[in-house]
Amino acid sequence: MLPAKPSAQSDVEVKRDWPRYFRVAFFFARTFLSFIFWDLIVGRLPFIGPGVRAGAPERWRKTAQRYRRLAIRLGGVLIKLGQFLSVRVDVLPPEITSELTGLQDEVPAEKPEDIKIVVAGEFGRPVEQVFAWFAPVPVAAASLAQVHPARLFGPADAPGSGPEVVVKVQRPHIERLVETDLAAVRLAATWLKWYRPITQHVDLDRLYAEFATTTRHELDFILEGKNYEHFADDFAGDPRVYTAKVYWDTTTRRVLTLENVAGIKINDFAAIEAAGISRAQVARQLYDVYLQQIFVNHFMHADPHPGNLFLHPAEPDPRAPRDAPRPFKVVFVDFGMVAIIPEALRAGLREYVIALATHDAHRMVQSYVSAGVLLPGADLKRLEEVHDILLKRMGGVRMGQLRDVALEQADFMFREYRDLIYEMPFQFPSDMLFAMRAIAILSGLATSMDPDFDPWAATIPFAEQLASDELVHDWRGNLDQLLDVGRLMFRLPNRLDRFLTQAERGDVMVQTALAPDHARALRRIERSVDRQMWAIIAAGLVIAGALLRSSPGNEGLSTGLLVGAGVAFLWGLTRR
Repeated sequence: MLPAKPSAQSDVEVKRDWPRYFRVAFFFARTFLSFIFWDLIVGRLPFIGPGVRAGAPERWRKTAQRYRRLAIRLGGVLIKLGQFLSVRVDVLPPEITSELTGLQDEVPAEKPEDIKIVVAGEFGRPVEQVFAWFAPVPVAAASLAQVHPARLFGPADAPGSGPEVVVKVQRPHIERLVETDLAAVRLAATWLKWYRPITQHVDLDRLYAEFATTTRHELDFILEGKNYEHFADDFAGDPRVYTAKVYWDTTTRRVLTLENVAGIKINDFAAIEAAGISRAQVARQLYDVYLQQIFVNHFMHADPHPGNLFLHPAEPDPRAPRDAPRPFKVVFVDFGMVAIIPEALRAGLREYVIALATHDAHRMVQSYVSAGVLLPGADLKRLEEVHDILLKRMGGVRMGQLRDVALEQADFMFREYRDLIYEMPFQFPSDMLFAMRAIAILSGLATSMDPDFDPWAATIPFAEQLASDELVHDWRGNLDQLLDVGRLMFRLPNRLDRFLTQAERGDVMVQTALAPDHARALRRIERSVDRQMWAIIAAGLVIAGALLRSSPGNEGLSTGLLVGAGVAFLWGLTRR
């Protein structure tokens, strides 16, 4: 996810907190056993199964709620894991992701003396010799680190006149907690590998590796400082964006010193209006900046919650009308979580945004193909149908109406495309999902800032520019395509003549295959027949065992047959 290798220690090098490890592992074990009992055994019983399956969403929601309480109580990686899983809409049901979406990375602060020990250990001298002033009370406290206002030393003749900064300091012993939690998560992933329906759709090893890498990157503040500078270079000279300066002389792997860029919080609407800034303009500018990060820079700030976004009012243009909105800059902080769009995804994303602006469902599905996010065997025609319906029904909907319209359409979409919704034939890289999460957070901000904001209209000029740039920069590719078409037209008469000759001789063969809907129906029938067969076997064993039990001397064989009947019945219910 980040451009350089992290320097955080691996779980082999850090001693684990065993009581914490067993507590987290027990939660996962309890969750898996509950799923096996209710969903894999009881949910498949002939009479009570339908009712149990109908209650599954509520059970999943309660499980997610229990996880939220555990994460808030223990902190550490569990909060990060909840946030990570909240974007895995390609893996988890919405009942779980919606519960985890609101999990905030806010926990009680550490004692000031413990934080000072961390700073002193990094620089080899007391805090008072590193900073001219260091606030004991943090302005923000998250699961991995907390932020303290401070002041740097100035020149020798004015030691107290240095710049105001904020200092991000890791919590004491955080590496031990992180590696303990990662070990418990890895154990849970190992258990999940035994459930074939998940392993068929999800690469659990890759999913764990993505999460572990992302988390360990957040423990390396050198990398975060480089992310700040990378982002600043991307927007150098852009008057819309400002990024904090990194003070490298007082930055280490566990301490990050930044320019204090606090301003108007992005969700402080009263202060925004008091400063003369247009809320509608903020929504549009923020949207445009994120489009540029994803589709042009391919490097994006992936955690745009209100605590990480500020506004700096700029000086009004003297030539502008007196009632004109005041210009401003959007200020980004906290680059511990960034997303880098890999080369393989970039063409697909460009195709997607152009297809979205032109309402082209076919091109949109093809963008998934080129991006490599569709699972093998995905029904492309069916996907085109659902995207065409969504574009027609959701196109032009403004942000303030989006939620109500989406709820109105949910029932129709579930009835018409129930099979596709259950299949979810996607698996996205985590970078792309973090981008989607960022856009979802921004959508909520834009809705509250300006309910009339139209994302479709804002996307069209950006997509047109992308398409124009593509034509200009890819003229060689377009020329090659024209040459390929010319060669095909030149060969077409000979190929057509050859095909007609084979047809006259009866040498043409036609291969057919079941439509995806019919193939799925056939598989369901096969599973039902298979289960009935095992039920018949179990019934036969029960009858044989009962008959033998009525004859003296056959109690052992009778018991064996009855046990075999139970095993056959459970096997028929649970096998795939």
